[in-house]
Amino acid sequence: MSEQSIQSAPGVNFDTPAVLRYRNVRKIKDKTARYGIATGGLGVIAAILLIFFYLLYEVMPLFQSPEVELERSYNMPVASANSLYVTMEEQAEIGMQVSSAGEAVFFNTEDGAIRKTIALPVEPGVTVTSAAPMAAGNNMMIAGLSNGSVIVFKHEYRITWPNDQRLITPLLTFPYGEEPIVLEAGASLDKVAVRDAEEQLIVAGASGSDLFMVRFLKEEDFLTEEITLEREEVSLPFSGAAARSLLLEPDLNWLYVLSGTDTLTQIDIRSGQPFVEKSYALTAGKNEVTELQLLLGGISLLAGDSNGRISQWFMATNAAGEDELTEIRSFQQGDAAITRIIPEHRRKGFLALDAEGVLGLYNTTASRQVMTLSVTEGVVDQAGLAPRADALVLGTGNQMHLWSVENEHPEVSWSALWDEVWYESYDEPEYIWQSSASNNDFEPKLSLMPLAFGTLKAAFYAMLLAAPLAICGAIYTAYFMAPAMRRKVKPVIELMEALPTVILGFLAGLWLAPFVENNLPAIFSLLLLMPFGILLFAFIWDRLPLNVRTVVPEGWQAGLLIPVVILVAWICLAISGSLEGVFFGGDMRSWITKDLGISYDQRNALVVGLAMGFAVIPTIFSIAEDAIFSVPKHLSYGSLALGATPWQTLTKVVLLTASPGIFSAVMIGMGRAVGETMIVLMATGNTPIMDANIFEGMRTLAANIAVEMPESEVGSSHYRILFLAALVLFIFTFVVNTLAELVRHRLRQKYSSL
Repeated sequence: MSEQSIQSAPGVNFDTPAVLRYRNVRKIKDKTARYGIATGGLGVIAAILLIFFYLLYEVMPLFQSPEVELERSYNMPVASANSLYVTMEEQAEIGMQVSSAGEAVFFNTEDGAIRKTIALPVEPGVTVTSAAPMAAGNNMMIAGLSNGSVIVFKHEYRITWPNDQRLITPLLTFPYGEEPIVLEAGASLDKVAVRDAEEQLIVAGASGSDLFMVRFLKEEDFLTEEITLEREEVSLPFSGAAARSLLLEPDLNWLYVLSGTDTLTQIDIRSGQPFVEKSYALTAGKNEVTELQLLLGGISLLAGDSNGRISQWFMATNAAGEDELTEIRSFQQGDAAITRIIPEHRRKGFLALDAEGVLGLYNTTASRQVMTLSVTEGVVDQAGLAPRADALVLGTGNQMHLWSVENEHPEVSWSALWDEVWYESYDEPEYIWQSSASNNDFEPKLSLMPLAFGTLKAAFYAMLLAAPLAICGAIYTAYFMAPAMRRKVKPVIELMEALPTVILGFLAGLWLAPFVENNLPAIFSLLLLMPFGILLFAFIWDRLPLNVRTVVPEGWQAGLLIPVVILVAWICLAISGSLEGVFFGGDMRSWITKDLGISYDQRNALVVGLAMGFAVIPTIFSIAEDAIFSVPKHLSYGSLALGATPWQTLTKVVLLTASPGIFSAVMIGMGRAVGETMIVLMATGNTPIMDANIFEGMRTLAANIAVEMPESEVGSSHYRILFLAALVLFIFTFVVNTLAELVRHRLRQKYSSL
């Protein structure tokens, strides 16, 4: 009936004040509900987008290109011909040059103004012929003299705040005295090296093809803590061409000597009588090695050759089970010879300069050439890198050039995050997550593969338990169970979802994990005997007389399974010890480890599957049960009326109609399992390993974020990679839910005609 006809109906007035007020109130309520629901929906979408863009905002700096810019050019404090070594202090405000005249010249990096000049304790007429740092990132240095002696010293910088202004005062200290250490009287030392360890100090030098080394054993006075040195002469077994480079390994196991075109001699110096461990041809005789340096930590050697190639070498076990120096990876900068390699002080990266004045930035862990840039038109005479790798000084002729370097995250690349990486001290490439260690020389291992694998592993074992139980329970509750019983069972199962996961994780870690370990035969026999026991009881029940079966009202038969489940569980626990003694020698865990060769961790995927499956069951059950119960009754009644059995009606009509909802329940449950944090954090060993073994633990993306985010340095690569892990988890969930929605939509279209 139209509004006009209603208005014209006799005896009815729709324009009374009460009716008009009612209309206005209803209109306001309708608009409020409409805009409120729309605002809420748009707010949810906006919140999700904001989360996504915030994660993207934190992750994007990982993939920004580095920048190297020339800041200043000025005259050098010491002519490059007389400069043997250049470096900078922490703030990159003061540089230091060691000259052949035996002076340490400190200057402002901004303008070259000399701040301080300190003379080394060199006798008159003696010059400094070589200088080298002990290691990348270490302020201890050694200077070789023309009379065969060496001086060990440190350049240090004292910071004070007069008048609230920072003042950096440079100074030299001599930890083992100012008296030069004689290596070989009268020999001009072309190359020198020093290593200071807890128990000994080793000094080495080369004059042509002659090598010299002195070992000082340290003795500390218990009362005064004063250290005295006991000198020990060491004869080095080396005969060959002139030594072009000397490098001492930090653990004082080997001395590396570069001679000839590409011959590297590895000398074992651990014993009192050193011996040649092995000799290596670093370029197989094809090119000349023009530069050799140790990477931060002293494990890896970096060799640059005359063809612009830089190779990384470290000790690894070969196919014969022997440790040998192995080429791990290489970088090609260009065609010009590499003239300088400068290791970074705090990362596994380095800078390289070639004969054409091209600067290259590299990171070894990421196998990444970060960038190359032409900085001069010829050979760079001297180069020094700031400890933070944010500034670089280059000396050419009489000029010094200060460059700013912005290279925050060179260790991040696709291969470092997702591919196998050959890390230092490993025998082969592996997937490893190890973000921190106790020393600054540590090589961060930031592969996300173990975390992604652990996430899927935990979700798989949880869904393996939860999905069948939840779906079968939902089918029975919605289709077969009596309504009165359903009204009691369904709320109880849904109430399980309110249990905090931290409680489940706590119980799983402290009670369930030891229980499973001590009752492994019972757990596995329970998984086998429980289905068999239930089916056997069902078979017996179906064979009982009808008058016995009708005692239990229709739909209440599930209650009879409670004592069956309890009885089967009790039997499995009772026979656990006997099974363990008969089949597994009294200890199933040892049998698994020793006889099967399968490692066993107390907090493992089996425990996670049981605990997290328990947490996921209510989610899947509730949604699937609602979907099955919501199938129109006329469909099932019509099927039964046409002669189909209840089981045929269930499988051919009800489940097909409810399949979109059941599929949604499974996918939502999987999303819950993928994003779970506390259970996997407390119920696993939290070890980031890639092993499908059900008896091994894992670490998931969510648990890793929860564990390491509070300890990560804001803005660091570690910090941003944790955000990248969160973004990966976000995208994974979004993609899975999107695909699930598409599949659900297709299922709804396919079976909507039923």
